[in-house]
Amino acid sequence: MARPYDLIVIGSGPAGEKGAAQAAYFGKKVAVVERSSYVGGTGVNTGTVPSKTLRETALYFSGMKQRGLYGIDYSLKKDLTVASFLHREKQVVAALRQKVAHNVHRHNIQLVWGSASFLEPHVVRVIADDGSTRDLEGEFFLIATGSSPFHPPGLDFSPEDIYDSDELLSMDYIPKSMAVLGAGVIGCEYASIFQALDVKVTLVDGRDRMLPWMDHEVVDRLRARFEEMGMTVLFNDRVEKAVCTNPGVVLHMSSGRRIVADKALFAAGRQSNVGGLRLPEIGVALGERGVIRVDEHYRTSVANVYAAGDVIGFPALASTAMEQARVAVCHAFDFAYKTRVSPVLPFAVYTIPEFSMVGKTEEDLKKEGTPYLVGRCPYAGVDRGQILGELSGLVKLIFHPEDKRLLGAHILGESASELIHLGAACLQVGGTIDHFIDAVYNYPSISEAYKYAAYDGLGMKQRWETTRRERRAPGAAEAGGAGGAGGAASGS
Repeated sequence: MARPYDLIVIGSGPAGEKGAAQAAYFGKKVAVVERSSYVGGTGVNTGTVPSKTLRETALYFSGMKQRGLYGIDYSLKKDLTVASFLHREKQVVAALRQKVAHNVHRHNIQLVWGSASFLEPHVVRVIADDGSTRDLEGEFFLIATGSSPFHPPGLDFSPEDIYDSDELLSMDYIPKSMAVLGAGVIGCEYASIFQALDVKVTLVDGRDRMLPWMDHEVVDRLRARFEEMGMTVLFNDRVEKAVCTNPGVVLHMSSGRRIVADKALFAAGRQSNVGGLRLPEIGVALGERGVIRVDEHYRTSVANVYAAGDVIGFPALASTAMEQARVAVCHAFDFAYKTRVSPVLPFAVYTIPEFSMVGKTEEDLKKEGTPYLVGRCPYAGVDRGQILGELSGLVKLIFHPEDKRLLGAHILGESASELIHLGAACLQVGGTIDHFIDAVYNYPSISEAYKYAAYDGLGMKQRWETTRRERRAPGAAEAGGAGGAGGAASGS
């Protein structure tokens, strides 16, 4: 006997919206359950879109783009208020909420408001804000409830001067100083945004570097840029106690250091939104911080229940969440359409300046024992970089020394999140750095940096080949022997 719904999606963020639309596009009857009073999830309302909009607002109000261009000391626009700072963000969020709602409506998807909990694998109970309940029965389920900021045990987030990343948009004034705890993606993005607004920012992390999973050379350049902007960056230190001074906060650190700031942002990672869903009761397996465990098709340990997006953990990107949901739905209904998420995943950190990467880092390749070479071109090396006044940027290409196959691309600077797709496209087809040399780019453009980074790589390859021939020559072993594969082709 057919169930009332072919698919019930819990959550209307990027994964939920796209998964629901995918099923509806192929004629399935779909319902979306949303517990908030608006659609779009964290991506639209408190995370991805707001933070990136605030970044552009900070660049506008601070005049940072003009400083390098004209050599003039542009100071922050006077009398900047929270309302003016957040005005554009509110406009964009409202527009994108409307866009998501329109997409749901045009696919004839039923939107059900309330909090869902499983009664059994094919039935959820939805409790509305007014306390009324409704039971929905479906053949398949897609859990796309996203994530929320993780609150370290023992820290009180109730005082008005201590925020997590979702609460930051509710601040009552732009502070003169801010402590940002956590040098991951969210912490680094907000730290640079507020530093651009002439807020004295102290960025702290318990690890020995920020963004440790990204290319260390480029991250070190990013840190140097932060410090040039006036930011204080501290590592190997943790908060032991936070004391509110009304106004302001004093952070007592494990090192004995005391950090005094008007506001404190804790960016200590995120946890999956699975509370109240009763997933263990129906047999769905969970991991640390509530992460839902899934297989390669994004199916959970319960055959008719799938999950996608932040709720399943890494990489927790809106871009991958959409693709995961589409793959999950196609697998559930056996659509011969989308069977996997591309293994080539671009990452972007929307700091000031931007940082984006795709493929392997030098550190990845060293661990693997894979030989590699590096070609680099600074933004200052192309005419568009000079025109823009963007002189601290860098395009870095990592490739195999024997066949010149691209292994990774890493970019710091203006439009890095857009430029990275040239490298991603090359990786997608298994291309070599000759792809960039053979291509013709608009002049002047930052994209030209790919060509000159590739030429720099060719020079590295010639030197590597010369060194290898010399090491293979008779008597070379007595003269010092051959280096290891990683060291011989490090390109450093």
